[in-house]
Amino acid sequence: MSEDLPTEVRVLVVGAGFGGLAAAAQLRAAGYRSPDDLLLIERADQVGGTWRDNTYPECACDVQSVLYSFSFAANPDWTRSYGRQPEILDYLIRITRQTGLLEHVRFGCELIGAAWDAASARWVVETSRGVVRAQVLVAATGALSAPRLPDLPGMDSFTGDAFHSARWNHSVSLAGKRVGVVGTGASAVQFVPAIAPSVSHLTVFQRTPGWVIPRGDRPYLASERALYRRWPVTQKISRGAAYLYREGYVIGMAHYPQLLPAMQVIAESHLRKQVPDPELRAKLRPPFKLGCKRALLSDDWFPALQRPNVELVTSAAAEVTPHGLIDATGRKHELDVLIFGTGFTPTEPPVARLLSGKDGRTLAESWDGSPRAYLGLTVHGFPNMFLMYGPNTNLGHSSIVYMLESQARYIVDAVRTLDRANLASLEVRADVEDSYVTDVQRRLGHSVWNKGGCASWYLDRTGRNSVMWPTFTWRYRQATRRLDVDSYHLKAVPAHAL
Repeated sequence: MSEDLPTEVRVLVVGAGFGGLAAAAQLRAAGYRSPDDLLLIERADQVGGTWRDNTYPECACDVQSVLYSFSFAANPDWTRSYGRQPEILDYLIRITRQTGLLEHVRFGCELIGAAWDAASARWVVETSRGVVRAQVLVAATGALSAPRLPDLPGMDSFTGDAFHSARWNHSVSLAGKRVGVVGTGASAVQFVPAIAPSVSHLTVFQRTPGWVIPRGDRPYLASERALYRRWPVTQKISRGAAYLYREGYVIGMAHYPQLLPAMQVIAESHLRKQVPDPELRAKLRPPFKLGCKRALLSDDWFPALQRPNVELVTSAAAEVTPHGLIDATGRKHELDVLIFGTGFTPTEPPVARLLSGKDGRTLAESWDGSPRAYLGLTVHGFPNMFLMYGPNTNLGHSSIVYMLESQARYIVDAVRTLDRANLASLEVRADVEDSYVTDVQRRLGHSVWNKGGCASWYLDRTGRNSVMWPTFTWRYRQATRRLDVDSYHLKAVPAHAL
């Protein structure tokens, strides 16, 4: 792999997680193979994105392994039905090598800023390793890449060890210590059961409980893996079955919310079965409909909370002290280690502050706290720029990899269109973007994500749901199967530049 940084490229992809790798792999497969065609920059020293950064104990995926992988790169050697972080990271590293993408990646290359230069129809991209000019910019930094810390008084006063679960400090031993965990979301339900046996006391601060359904994880049999290797079509059938099963979830979540009580029976039964104490069970029963917040998959969360050395505090953390936390009731909790499982900032992505469009405003300024994009991909005022995992493309039921592959195909068609029509740039029309965003919000209006009775990270600071995709994923693939040129302002290459 060459370590030099080219000064100009056709397509620059920022971020080497699932999204960036999907886009780069499909661009390379479409013939954009030279160093002048494709560049992928990554601020870290390895690919992987969220699966590189999240290394907390028992970190795992909530989507079946057969579905949470690239369709063009099946892996017959998954060891479990739900992949663990090290295995998913190894998969992404292997795919990067096998597809030839490694030669296009520059590690330790952080995006500092990017601005559209109308005169040359190029993005001028400043990185930690120099400046690159690109005709097309693909921002694939992910929606769940920036850890969110709560705004608590005294955060800097704590004298013990403190860290976010997405930046787990493995140099800190938890054995025999008093540990406090703030947050009870998807990460906490995985690492809390893992660390509970070794700590002297574990205090879990729960602001709002979440619905928990059985994970049903199991190891793959050696015979199953052998079958997948010998007859790959059998794994495709398993993938298809998992896809169809998960697509069924959206019927209740978005189309017919009246069906949700039937789906909620599973979670209610799981709670009753695992938590016999009615008082504790009442504390763990959410006051909103299943699906309003991200459903949690776990078989050992409830048992962990009933260990003798674990305490569930149902009052939110209110203040950090030098030696612990004070909860909302005023009770003090002495702690040696503080772990924040408080999620991310999908509606305030840091990359939006680094991208400046044709009027000089940043994407963050353009959005003003409420992200919006046509198909979650393109934004008026930002020519030749594409977002991976952009606004309203998150899922509550299926694999985001399916969505990312759909976006990658659309980007490939856009780049090909620039070539075929000899275009300098394309920019989504304002009226098209407005109409699309209005339609998405209309369809989300009666969904459980909007009407489920909770306040979730799906809603931005204006109260609008700028995160979730409102229907089946196959409809998204249908909408992104090719670039719809009529939705864009097209600018030809000037005659003198031919």
